[in-house]
Amino acid sequence: MATVLRRNKLRELLKAGKPTLGTHMLTSWAGMMEVIGNSGVMDYVEFSSVYAPFDLYALENMARASELYGMSTMVKIDPIPSYFLAQRSIGAGFQNVLFADLRSLRDVKEAVKAVRPEPDGYNGCWMHRVEGYSIENGTKRFVKYANDVVVAVMIEKKPLYERLEDVLNMDGVDMIQFGPCDYAMSIGHPGEYSHPKVREAEERTIKLSLKYDKHPRAEPGSTHTTGIKGFEKTMERYLKLGVTDYCIGSDVEIVLDWMQEYGSMTKKLLKQD
Repeated sequence: MATVLRRNKLRELLKAGKPTLGTHMLTSWAGMMEVIGNSGVMDYVEFSSVYAPFDLYALENMARASELYGMSTMVKIDPIPSYFLAQRSIGAGFQNVLFADLRSLRDVKEAVKAVRPEPDGYNGCWMHRVEGYSIENGTKRFVKYANDVVVAVMIEKKPLYERLEDVLNMDGVDMIQFGPCDYAMSIGHPGEYSHPKVREAEERTIKLSLKYDKHPRAEPGSTHTTGIKGFEKTMERYLKLGVTDYCIGSDVEIVLDWMQEYGSMTKKLLKQD
């Protein structure tokens, strides 16, 4: 009998040492997941729940939509209540979790435990969608599935960055994402994403992540701030550093880009004699 315990494409690619490519969704409309799936180019979609409203029904519907295209899914969640959000997202069918705004090693340990199965973690017997509601409840297959969930951690707060190597030595952490915006704020340089101290911290995070085999993920930015040439230049910088895992663009940025470019062009044409 088929259940929702399906292959995790992101985990498989990481294990095989192959590059990965994802994109961000802020809308919780399942149709947007299908639009992305129709592109045929994304390995996974990150639902950035920290930036947008959603409900538990939306989590299930987004996961269902992703399954139509064989895409993996990731959810970015707030530190509080991380246990609840991680459990319900995984139960809905999300296969990977990105934890934001963590500040201490304890925060990271609790994040890992929120994902991993008993006895090492907190993930126990549930009757969620991912278990087929009861079919795989607490089975060995579910334990394997929960252990395959990719745990990604944002390094974006100064206190956690100062314990970077301790984080990278931690079992259960699979992927690292440096957050220049929050990090710049946390060291007193808001909005200065390219400040030498921010750039130094980002590059150190990437290099150490590679050293400890914790896949560093990069977000090259949006074309509305850098333009296509700037995007390519940023990609080249990350590639030289050895980054092979990327998450690019978001639905809201793409709409903004299109509106600014084509809206401005249309207004200009309308003013022609």
